[in-house]
Amino acid sequence: MTDLRNLPSVDQLLNSGSVQQYIDTFGRPLTLEATRTVLEDTRAAYREGEAVPSAAELVTRIVGVLAFWTSVSLLPVINATGVILHTNLGRAPLSRSAIRAVQRVSTEYSTLEFDLAKGRRGSRLVHAESLLCKITGAEAGLVVNNNAAAVMLVLSALAKRRKAVIARSQLVEIGGGFRIPDVMKQSGAKLLEVGTTNRVHISDYQAALEEKPALFMRAHRSNFEIVGFTSEPTLSEISAVAELAGIPVVDDLGSGTLLDTAHYGLGHEPMVQESLAGGADLVCFSGDKLLGGPQAGVIIGRKDLVNKLKKHPLARAVRADKMCLSALAATLLHYLKDEAEQEIPVWRMISTSLDAIRQRAGTWQAAIGQGEVISGESTVGGGSLPGETLPTSLFALEVRGAARFMQRLRSESQTPVIARLLEEKVVFDPRTVLPEQDDVLLDCIRRLIS
Repeated sequence: MTDLRNLPSVDQLLNSGSVQQYIDTFGRPLTLEATRTVLEDTRAAYREGEAVPSAAELVTRIVGVLAFWTSVSLLPVINATGVILHTNLGRAPLSRSAIRAVQRVSTEYSTLEFDLAKGRRGSRLVHAESLLCKITGAEAGLVVNNNAAAVMLVLSALAKRRKAVIARSQLVEIGGGFRIPDVMKQSGAKLLEVGTTNRVHISDYQAALEEKPALFMRAHRSNFEIVGFTSEPTLSEISAVAELAGIPVVDDLGSGTLLDTAHYGLGHEPMVQESLAGGADLVCFSGDKLLGGPQAGVIIGRKDLVNKLKKHPLARAVRADKMCLSALAATLLHYLKDEAEQEIPVWRMISTSLDAIRQRAGTWQAAIGQGEVISGESTVGGGSLPGETLPTSLFALEVRGAARFMQRLRSESQTPVIARLLEEKVVFDPRTVLPEQDDVLLDCIRRLIS
């Protein structure tokens, strides 16, 4: 240890061979700032009675600061939890085609707002719109950066300072504490609640017409169910009342799906096409949930209404960027070509047979040489199909200090592994682990149990 009077200066440290090598890696300005920070902290600690570290220890601290400042916190992980649309883990992984599309438009110039045929400025709004219309039968479409923004834009453009009718049973709170009533109020629309928490009648909507509302809105209860003494009019019934009054119906599906989840042993999640068929004038849904694409808010429906949204000032503030639009277009192409089950990871996970999952879990067990294959359940997640599960097979390990083992899975793997605890066992669900991640997963487990 040295005395404070012998503490090296900033220049002395920067010009030393020990620190010079890091300037090439981290750049001189950042290395200079880290050096100053470490010296300031050292002086402050000395005044508190701590000894002054050696020059070698100072260099170690400088390198530690540089490493911390330049570390990236948004990292890929291996999702072995069995939750397909895991909100905390980024929801839907993209298909290979979507990834390639993003790479192409992000590493080169693109036709984001350029019309090749006319040789002049074009519109970014066209890149996904035609595909959305072909797949759903809608007259027009618009893509924004998330579904909350989609709802906000619709209400701002069509119901600002006017009343928007919604059932009390649909005033839900979605992930992160965001509440539908709050989103509606922020848009400038005046909330007009009808019915009660558990029972809403078509007469409630008819009575609401006396308030001269701008629109009727329906919000799908994505993440919970109301059971028991309940009733609610159908979308078709609501649309019939709205049509007679000459006002639009907006259907916020939250997740939104283009495929029937009931075909895969799950409950029926409302489909986008069904909303249009049921009379909704505008339908809003997410891009990164059951659609299986990037984070986006999708609005489809009547052309005259969508055109109003496109011209609204808020549309520019919430517009989608080139990477979102390219990934979304590539994802939509999978639906158009009837290959969603094979190409979109979310649907591949949902449609994978129990036998295939059991075989994969058995392969993991054989590769590790211990553990067992047990029955379990996967969930869709992402605010979709609450209470619904898919049967699965889990690779289960009984280890000493399970919580510590799971922490090491997260911190000591080439790609962090997120598993879950089940009856004091660490379990891994093959359904949500991408096939190309198997080797990394197994290598990590082997190393931790050896």
